Amino acid sequence: MAEEETSTPKAAASEKPATPKRPPRRAAAPATEAPKAEEPKSEKPAAKKPAHPKAPRRPSLDPEELRLLKVRETLENGRPKFVRTASNRYWRIGRWASWRRPRGQQSKQRRHYGYRPRIVRIGFGGPRATRGLTPSGFRPILVRTEEDLAHIDATHEAVLIARTVGTKRRLVLEESCRRLGLHILNPIVKERGES
Repeated sequence: MAEEETSTPKAAASEKPATPKRPPRRAAAPATEAPKAEEPKSEKPAAKKPAHPKAPRRPSLDPEELRLLKVRETLENGRPKFVRTASNRYWRIGRWASWRRPRGQQSKQRRHYGYRPRIVRIGFGGPRATRGLTPSGFRPILVRTEEDLAHIDATHEAVLIARTVGTKRRLVLEESCRRLGLHILNPIVKERGES
């Protein structure tokens, strides 16, 4: 009896306080019930397709043209900066970063001294086929009026709106370009997909 009395207080001490039990999960509907009649699904309205063609983000180029664009990019990375003589001395010379070849009789840059900046030469040029193209490969076409848009090929050429065009006419030109599916290089109003 003494052993039984001593065991009961130990058992009571080791028991943890009871935690509230979660309510039981709802049982699934019995399989004997008849299946509900399927309601006709309401058809979602189809997404509106734009009436105008979408402007291409990239031009359609041949594999050779793509290769030459990569060659041009590689050459541009290794090309030196062509600095005009005394551009560091006079602000009026260096502010536009324009190039004029040195003509002085004793000019060290004209005589190709190694410590002077390099001179523009034909060997620094890129591939002839890629000259004038944008980095993506479009050929920019300068546009001032809506009549200029009629002759543009959307697969290879892109619209560059002239800087002399005012905002009012520029917005009209941009809307016309979007209707025709032409890529704009310098838009005021960017579409949501553009970055």
